[in-house]
Amino acid sequence: MKIETLHKLFLDCNTICTDTRKVESDNLFFALSGENFNGNTFAEEALIKGAKYAIIDDKNYKTSDNTILVKNSLKTLQELATYHRNYLGVKIISLTGSNGKTTTKELINAVLSKKYNTTATIGNLNNHIGVPLTLLSMTEQTEIGIVEMGANHKKEIDFLCKITQPDFGYITNFGKAHLEGFGGIEGVIEGKSELYNYLMSNNKHLFLNADDPIQKDKLSNYIKKFGFSQNDSNYFKIKFLGAKPFVSLNIENITIKSNLLGEYNFTNICAAAIIGKYFNVDLLAIKKAIEGYVPTNNRSQIIEKGSNSIILDAYNANPSSMEMALKNFSNQNKDNKIAILGDMFELGDSAPIEHQKISNLATSLKIDNIILIGENFYKSETDKLKVKQYRSFEDFKTNYKPIKESALLIKGSRGMALERILELL
Repeated sequence: MKIETLHKLFLDCNTICTDTRKVESDNLFFALSGENFNGNTFAEEALIKGAKYAIIDDKNYKTSDNTILVKNSLKTLQELATYHRNYLGVKIISLTGSNGKTTTKELINAVLSKKYNTTATIGNLNNHIGVPLTLLSMTEQTEIGIVEMGANHKKEIDFLCKITQPDFGYITNFGKAHLEGFGGIEGVIEGKSELYNYLMSNNKHLFLNADDPIQKDKLSNYIKKFGFSQNDSNYFKIKFLGAKPFVSLNIENITIKSNLLGEYNFTNICAAAIIGKYFNVDLLAIKKAIEGYVPTNNRSQIIEKGSNSIILDAYNANPSSMEMALKNFSNQNKDNKIAILGDMFELGDSAPIEHQKISNLATSLKIDNIILIGENFYKSETDKLKVKQYRSFEDFKTNYKPIKESALLIKGSRGMALERILELL
């Protein structure tokens, strides 16, 4: 079936679905397979539950005219997304980076939605499946699409750019994330820069943090750029006023007080602000959007639990984000500060040294007690008077002693699921 024909069928459906547990009436179901399952086996169930059509790539499961056979279901989903993106002609902003992607995306969406009808990536559906689903969620009412792109190896961002075909782009930063897949920090820089490379090769617009020497150097000779800086008068000036504990800043003599913790969130806010300025959103509307944004989903959430004050930042972690979170926590004027840290994943051969560095950093800061959870942190050499180490969450849970009247930072990689600690407090 030609992609334009499939697109007409898609327009006759209400949305895309890839999970039979979430099928609704008149869905277009895509049978996507994984390492341990064959998605085609669910096609008939999807139709029974109300899906209008089911896209399959195994002829053995074609049971009716409503099952549409293609060569590859995933590739067809991606091609349909690109076709739909061009059919709508919507302006697309893509962003990637090692840290802060989702927060920055949410801030950009909050700002631009003050003036435009926007559609943004839901949660962090930012991979080879999530990006197409984001594009296919856009409608004729969408004026600006905001697409988050994640990657753990080179050429992945380039691939996602070819699907999305963005008109604008921003990279939050280059940090020590997914070192195993990228092959080190230089690989991270090369891989994330694929967004800027795509945009420059297609003469598109770029947004940048001009105080980031990597970004500034890479884009020094490119004309179509709009950036922010605290010091360089060639770029839009935004002044950092502090983070005690929430970030505040000044733009054109207007003070913005956010609900975001830590100096590391300053550039995320700046990106949203300058993108708003570029798209002619009124500055007071930008202020209202930023001040109204409250983080959720385990990302720097402030939680009061009993007599404890908690910073829950357990959605993900890498050496760069861990360092920033610890330094911010150390600077807070709180009594009895306890950092509970979980292992950082996807670091490959760098894992032992990176976990040791974070252990050393934590013990050097103004933090009263440190709890390390996970195989890698368990192997770190530490100050036994200040640090307690547990091989697993179960080990920690078994030996847990009540924590009261404390300020806590809880941070670790998604696989550690450290939000479970809240049940113990």
